[in-house]
This record gives sequence, structure tokens and C-alpha cells, in this order.
Amino acid sequence: MKNLRILVVLPFYGGSLPIGRYVASALRAEGHLVEVFEAPEFNAAYDSLKDLKVTTDRFAYLQNSFLNVVSQAVLAKVETFEPDLVFAMAQAPLNHQALKRLRRDGVTTAMWFVEDYRLFTYWKAFAQFYDIFAVIQKEPFMSELAAVGQPNAVYLPLAAQPDFHKPLELTPVEQRKFGSDVSFMGAGYPNRRMAFRDLINHDFKIWGNEWDGDHVLKPLVQMKGARVSSEDCVKIFNATKINLNLHSSIQADELVTFGDFVNPRTFELAACGAFQLVDKRTLLNESFADDELATFNSIDELREKIDYFIANPDERTSFAEKSQARVLADHTYQARMQTLLEFTEQRIEGWPKAKTESGFMADYPPELATEIRQLLGKLSLPEDVSFEDLVWAVRQQQGKLSELDTSILFLDEWQKLYAKRT
Repeated sequence: MKNLRILVVLPFYGGSLPIGRYVASALRAEGHLVEVFEAPEFNAAYDSLKDLKVTTDRFAYLQNSFLNVVSQAVLAKVETFEPDLVFAMAQAPLNHQALKRLRRDGVTTAMWFVEDYRLFTYWKAFAQFYDIFAVIQKEPFMSELAAVGQPNAVYLPLAAQPDFHKPLELTPVEQRKFGSDVSFMGAGYPNRRMAFRDLINHDFKIWGNEWDGDHVLKPLVQMKGARVSSEDCVKIFNATKINLNLHSSIQADELVTFGDFVNPRTFELAACGAFQLVDKRTLLNESFADDELATFNSIDELREKIDYFIANPDERTSFAEKSQARVLADHTYQARMQTLLEFTEQRIEGWPKAKTESGFMADYPPELATEIRQLLGKLSLPEDVSFEDLVWAVRQQQGKLSELDTSILFLDEWQKLYAKRT
């Protein structure tokens, strides 16, 4: 299934934002035409509403009005791009009215809900309005989705993006800055705060935000608790001997929760060829074998395994190599998107709609057809691409237009003008 037109709708901010960018990159690598709705560009204006100092009801009204405007902007993008699929990430700014409009217009929609359904319950109000609903948990979530009117739910665990999450050669300066025996990258959830207090005697660095107010861990928190870029995350993974991967919980009295879903960090660390210690999850065995990831079931076991693996670097290397091979084989965003698109084709009758074979190069002189074929190769497009999709791909290029690019755009405008007159 190649050469689909897919609109990826990003959220304003949050953990699903970088995932949405990986999704877009993976879809392009699969040969699809991808347009991204950049919701983060609206975030500053949305946040500024908080500074108006108005009553609570007026503030809620303004927020809803703003979200409606952004939803209308998505609809305008759909009208222009005419996608085969609108793919929304969790927290994407699409309200009920916009989703109903897309369904009425026959535009297929999908959401990837990459959050814990027990903690983030807004899915109950939105799931039924999407044609496809991808999730990172299984039962009882699947049954609950069916109960609210969403029969097309698919289990789609998270993944890694190998051209981004990869081994790096760090400079000595980078190794000093990002390196340590033990590190953790993530937000300061209550269970992590309590667990990490037992590790302060190690060469231990904590990266990420939301660690304020913890005087015990404060000396370990890097960059004063600033948000860490995705690029620096990869450097941290590569520079650390033991990357801790403790899934989040808001319960401080339950440090290892034995929850279900596997977080993105698990796949990203593995793709980097980095060693990690991850808490046991019920769905972990579906993604990794026991000899591919080192796990722990309690904080006591975590402490013991840190000491053990610090003293046994060869075993760290063995786990890291095996987990990396598994991710590259099975757990990439390209693989996830293939699964999602195949599921959509199975569940949505008549999707994707058949494209009219234009054969637009047939009437062109051989010299021009050869130039266009070279351009198609540059744009990673098949030779049977429609003229409309070629035009769209040319418009998405950055930099100066070539003579051929300009000619294609001119021909497109001429055809539109000619069609209007006839």
C-alpha cells in the first residue's frame, strides 16, 4: 500500500508530540505523501489565554473557542490536501464537530492514543468519533472502547525511530556532560522520587522536569530540571552505563506497579544500543525476550542489579546488542505504521479509495519523461504517481525551484485555469 496521502495532526505539546514527528518520518520513508498539521505553532497563543485574568466560565469559553478555530484550521488543511487518512496523535486539537464533519465528508480518521487510559480518561468522549483507534493497552481497555461505540480498536505498542534513536560517537565534552554510571531521563512522578532516594550514593544523574521540591534528589537533577531535547536524550542514553527505566506512577507507596503498557523509552534505549534496567510490565514479554532486556521486580532487586551490572560490562553489552537487534527487526515506527494501515484497510470498507490512473507521462516527449522520472526518484515517488500528487510533492520541497519544478507548477496552474473556463 504505497503513495497514500496522510495528514498527521500533532498536539499542542506533550509526550505524543515527538512521537507524531517520528510517525510522519516513518510514513514518508514508506513512500507516502505526508503533510503535518503543526498544532504547536498555536500553543503560545493558547497559553496566553491564562494571563487574561477573566472569570472561570469566560476562560473556559475562550479556550473552547480557540480550540474550535484550530479544529477549523485542520478542516481547511483537509480540504486543501485531500488526504486518504487523517492521523491524529493523542491530545490532537480536533473537537467533536470537526470529527463529525470529517466522517460526513467520508474522510477516514485514526487516533493513536499513546496514554494510560485509566489516568487520561478523555478517550471516553472522543473514541467513538474516530474510524480507527490505536492504543498501547489491551483488556479491559478494548472492551471499554467497544462499550462506548468504538469497534475498530487495535493494539499498537510504541516503538523507536532508528534514524534518530541510534548509537552515537560522543565527544569527550559530551561524555563528561551526559555520562554517568547510572542515569534516569523522565518526569518526577511520586514513585520515582521515592525509589531514587535509595540510589543517591551512586554516580547518578537525573534528567528531566517536574523534580521541584525534592531536597534529597535536587543535587542529582541536571540542568536545573529543564526539559531535555530529544537530541540530548539520545546522547544521555549513549553516555550512560546503566539507564534506569522505571515506569511512572502517581502512587508513592507502589514504586514498581507491574502495569501493562511499555513506554517509548524502552524501545528508544534499545535502538540506541544502550543498556537499561526496566521494571517488569505485563505486556513486556510480547515485545522482548528475557535475555533481551534486564528487568527488576522491586527496588531491592534494582539496587542489587545496579551493583551487579556495574561490575559486569560484558553482560551489559550482551543485553544491549540483543535488545537493539529486536527493536530494529520488529519495533520501528515504520513497522507500526504498516500495521495501522493494514488494519485500516481491513476494517474500513473501500479504503483507500482507488485513484484514477492518470498516466500523465505517456503524452510527454521521451526527454521530458526521463527528467520527470529522475525527479520522481528524488522525491521518493513511484512512476504511477498521479500528476496531482507530483504537484503536491514539488510544493513541499525546500529551497530554490528547478526549471522542471517551475514548469510542473505552471502546468498545474494552467490546467486549473483551463478547467475553469471549460
